[in-house]
Amino acid sequence: MADMKINVNAVWDGGVNGNGNLKAEYLNTKIAIPASLGGSGSGANPKEILVSSVTTCYTASLTFVLASRNLPVAELTVNSEANISDNDFKIIHYPHIVLSKAASEEQIQSAQRATEAADKGCEVGNLLKKADVKIEIRGKVSLL
Repeated sequence: MADMKINVNAVWDGGVNGNGNLKAEYLNTKIAIPASLGGSGSGANPKEILVSSVTTCYTASLTFVLASRNLPVAELTVNSEANISDNDFKIIHYPHIVLSKAASEEQIQSAQRATEAADKGCEVGNLLKKADVKIEIRGKVSLL
């Protein structure tokens, strides 16, 4: 991987019940402490941002894998869900790849395998796995 420098700025106002703003080059979002922890809940919380980061990484990796296989992708969506408890942190990605109706059975199978290959190529997900976060892929491929 090439060297990369990322600058992120967080500005907070109002103590625990307040909120803040998180900015990066292409990111601008409101942040807050969750209401369940005594905060205002009026912005994204750190765990949402973490799950958003791994979802973004997985989606970009999947896009790259699909393109490298020259698959006729008509649409790609990824929904992710995190289940967090005191003893467990698990993220499940639900990618849905829609291929053009002319896709062959071989292309459909290749797209299905791509969902797993993208998981292996996602650097953010790989970092989280080193911290014992479990990541599961439940992919779906359909035709337009």
